[in-house]
Amino acid sequence: MKHYHSLRKTRDFQQVYHRGKSKANRYLVFYYRKNDFDYNRLGISVSKKVGNSVVRHRVTRLIRESYRLNQEKIKNGYDMVVIARKTAKDIDYRTMESAFLHLVEIHHLKKSDHI
Repeated sequence: MKHYHSLRKTRDFQQVYHRGKSKANRYLVFYYRKNDFDYNRLGISVSKKVGNSVVRHRVTRLIRESYRLNQEKIKNGYDMVVIARKTAKDIDYRTMESAFLHLVEIHHLKKSDHI
């Protein structure tokens, strides 16, 4: 399993919220901000409004897996925070991955295919 860097401190999340840009779709809200590293850091937030701990953990795992399997397609050097909406509790992996990649493309964080 590939390792990825995560946002852990409240201060890091707050900086992304306040100084970053955001877009949303039906299932997720996506914030991002340029960082000073040559790698990305991912933060995931799933509130109690989404469901009980089992549901919240499942949604977190779906988001994390969507990022992990597609991280080579995303430009490096960004802090990203993904917030799950209530509607995310009932979706499957393919839908979650599609929603995640949709937001990556909207923010123009996807690497170009012709290198």
